[in-house]
Amino acid sequence: MSWPGSSRPSTFEQIDPTMLRRIISMLIVVPLAIVAVAFAVANRQKVTVSFDPFSSTDPAYATTLPLFVLIFALMILGVLIGGVAAWIGQSKWRRTARKLDGEVRGLHQELDAIRRRFTPGPAQTEGAPTVIPPPIP
Repeated sequence: MSWPGSSRPSTFEQIDPTMLRRIISMLIVVPLAIVAVAFAVANRQKVTVSFDPFSSTDPAYATTLPLFVLIFALMILGVLIGGVAAWIGQSKWRRTARKLDGEVRGLHQELDAIRRRFTPGPAQTEGAPTVIPPPIP
């Protein structure tokens, strides 16, 4: 939008929408990256993760890794599990959308066929009324 009496476009009209989206995402991603790096630096101590519930003194399988690696790995695993759960939960809606899309495509084909059937051809006159048959129950 330009100011009244100005032929120059405003600053907002000159910005490309994809560039604006990149700027906004950078305003979100950069602070999150800074917080993640600060978290990783503050939590560098080693922790032992044991996968043996029966022996805590001499576990069959245990690994030692920095705490931030464990937390980031668990966060990524949680996002993946949540995404899969949401995808499975939306299967009903995707199935309904596919069904309705098929119905719409069929109706468009039927409408095109009716239009081709009742379009006046060269043999018909301009003033002749077009008669559309009633729907079949």
